[in-house]
Amino acid sequence: MPQHKLHHANCFEWLREQPPASIHGVCADPPFGIVEFLPHEMAKLRNGRGGVWRLPPTIGGSQRAPLPRFTTLTCQEREHVRVFFREFGEVLMPILIPGAHVFLAGTPMLQHLVQTGMAEAGYEVRGAVMRLYRGFRGGDRPKLAEREFAEVCVTPRGAYEPWMLFRKPIEEKTVAQNLRKWGTGALRRLGVDQPLPDVIQSGKTPAVEESISDHPTMKPQHFLRVLVRSLLPLGRGWVLDPFCGSGATIAACQAVGYDAIGVEIDNEYFASLESNIRNLASLYPKYKGETLEIPDDCLLAGPKIKEQEYQQVPLL
Repeated sequence: MPQHKLHHANCFEWLREQPPASIHGVCADPPFGIVEFLPHEMAKLRNGRGGVWRLPPTIGGSQRAPLPRFTTLTCQEREHVRVFFREFGEVLMPILIPGAHVFLAGTPMLQHLVQTGMAEAGYEVRGAVMRLYRGFRGGDRPKLAEREFAEVCVTPRGAYEPWMLFRKPIEEKTVAQNLRKWGTGALRRLGVDQPLPDVIQSGKTPAVEESISDHPTMKPQHFLRVLVRSLLPLGRGWVLDPFCGSGATIAACQAVGYDAIGVEIDNEYFASLESNIRNLASLYPKYKGETLEIPDDCLLAGPKIKEQEYQQVPLL
């Protein structure tokens, strides 16, 4: 049975105390070190008003989750993003096995700053896996001038989310030698004849999953199980989520059969982690992230769920 360990802590402080070369892979949807997950901003989010979080408009009768307004960041705050990820990468580096991979979720507007910071910390930038989905970020007309500029949009409508990929440099001369010694340095294929692609179609997080946690940025189990499975090329080792929030990444590891460690600083999110992980991991019990689509028999094996929630969503 896979194990999981949870720590209620500031991940920077926790990382500094961990033994060297003890983590084989990382998958996280991090904050950007500015304001969105600071205590006073979380209080505003939970009260439903004010702060950096905005409520997107109701579309098709469905109310969407709050979104942080990264377009409001100043030059100084953008520089803070780069420094945040450089410092995060520096404290993370010692505990990683040589050749360990790191997946970090991001946003197109800040992706370059995250990659620069991690590169400055000594990581190899290995591209990204693009999560394609029907987004509701961007595409707006100029504020307070919507009718005047009816055929104008300030930014493109978002339809992808980059999960940036980094690697701690291998210690051996070749990847094969690193795999033999450390079990890391590469990614696990979906199958012998199918490598992990860098574009994955992903629907919105299904209602059955959102009913388990109210975290505003929880990602779907379908996508997370594919990602975490790829992190351990030989299928063994420990996966870390240092910003585990809803626990969805830890749940994905448990469903795939991987040992995992989660770190979370927020009191309310941490209090819900064990329950969230248990309930999310129990969904679709036959699905282990070894295919890009959840087969029908996996959906039927889980709780009642509308199949259209996991059907391919057109990118409009």
